[in-house]
Amino acid sequence: MPKINSFTKLFTLFIATTVIVSMWAISVNAQVQLTERSKLALDGIGPIRVGMTVDEASRAAGVRLVKSYAPPNEEFCSYFKLQGQPQGINFMVTKSRIVRVDISNQQITTIKGIKVGDTEEQIIKAYPRQIRIIKNPLGGRGNNLIFVPQDKGDSQYRLIFETKNNRVTSFRSGQLPQVEYIEGCS
Repeated sequence: MPKINSFTKLFTLFIATTVIVSMWAISVNAQVQLTERSKLALDGIGPIRVGMTVDEASRAAGVRLVKSYAPPNEEFCSYFKLQGQPQGINFMVTKSRIVRVDISNQQITTIKGIKVGDTEEQIIKAYPRQIRIIKNPLGGRGNNLIFVPQDKGDSQYRLIFETKNNRVTSFRSGQLPQVEYIEGCS
């Protein structure tokens, strides 16, 4: 049986380390991008977190955020969206910080898998004993289903599902009080 010299051992170790570091870099890069596979959490989506500035969020997502709506009192709040794909993700910004994420994209889900088109029953099942239901304050044939987290560390956040005819039409998450603004920045 041939002897393995120290050069061969060192070379093998170098190759193995290079492969491991490369795989790690690829997986980290894949996690950074904001895509339709990104999940909405109480405090953000994918790599974007509530509390980030628009520039920080753009860098984290790997795509520029551009202003999509600003009312006369822009200091109160404004909306930003991604320049490009995916569409149907809007970020409410107050005092230069992201405070809320609004979803209308039919592919994006919450961490528990709820998406546009799902039923109120699916929401209640996914978030047992943590959903508060209120009639749509703007009228119509729908409800707002509000996920109230039980963890004290998340007490300043909410996840709100808007429904019409028992189906989710949009959902949002973020910090109080902005996540509860019924008409966004209006």
